[in-house]
Amino acid sequence: MGTLTSKAVTINQVGGPENMQLIDVQVGEPAAGEVRIRHHAIGLNYIDVYQRSGVYNLPLPLRLGMEGAGVIEAVGEGVTHLKVGDRAAYASQPPGSYCELRVLPAKCVCKLPDAISFETGAAMMLKGLTTQYLLRKTLPAGGLKEGDYVLFHAAAGGVGLIACQWARAMGLQLIGTAGSDAKCALAKQHGAAHTINYSSEDFVARVKDITGGRGVKVVYDSVGKDTLEKSLDCLSPFGLLASFGNASGKVPPLDIGVLGAKGSLYISRPTLFTHIATRESTQAMADDLFAMVASGKVTIPIDQRYALADVQQAHRDLEARKTTGASVLLP
Repeated sequence: MGTLTSKAVTINQVGGPENMQLIDVQVGEPAAGEVRIRHHAIGLNYIDVYQRSGVYNLPLPLRLGMEGAGVIEAVGEGVTHLKVGDRAAYASQPPGSYCELRVLPAKCVCKLPDAISFETGAAMMLKGLTTQYLLRKTLPAGGLKEGDYVLFHAAAGGVGLIACQWARAMGLQLIGTAGSDAKCALAKQHGAAHTINYSSEDFVARVKDITGGRGVKVVYDSVGKDTLEKSLDCLSPFGLLASFGNASGKVPPLDIGVLGAKGSLYISRPTLFTHIATRESTQAMADDLFAMVASGKVTIPIDQRYALADVQQAHRDLEARKTTGASVLLP
């Protein structure tokens, strides 16, 4: 078939949203272990901002975007779990999903069930698989059982709203924090047992109040610098702090002696890409996610849609915390 042309978003230097350019790129045939996919929808995530701004240091020029959904157009040698014409969705390295058409490794691309739309598929893979590894695999000593309290920061964000629903389905008491009363109401609507507006309330005091002074077994923290230290104060002895993002800035170095003083605490810095390093692990996690979505226990709220050409505005809105739920780019 030779070479095809696709619009793609690229940056030549790190910095603000204005550095993103929509250019024409050439797309070839997939090599062994690869597929070519034509996107119907593309997911937008905070990791894209980290990569664009230089928080995460990647070689330049760089094509942005970590997830998408569409139709498989070509399959490389050795790929057996996908065929031409399949509906598919993925969250994957390397970046490059902000485009119409791309070639990428097949191991993280999953067949998308017919019951799930392309927009939902594009919006849910990175955030949904993140929620899956947090609530199912990033667990405190002794695990989590029904009735246990967990604290989830940024509960009205893309990952947060999925986590609120998933935690409710597991019988957990999720305490969600958010930066406004409206966002707190949204988290509550999606299954948070309790909510805390951290711009007007002291979340440590409120967590102690809600849990009868005991604290929570786990804090899931994607905010980073602004919340990390206080998150530790919310944990019960042997509790786990899972720091999985840094929307407010990089977490400063931590004196690990503090973990002993505060109750023999654990701390983890998990990433999705360690969890989806193999085809088998990716598929098992995706199957769990697809089952939760197909059952209706988890819905994926897509609150913003942007044309691919409007990607700069999409990033501005994301950074200004104007978005709720998930956002998609439409090629």
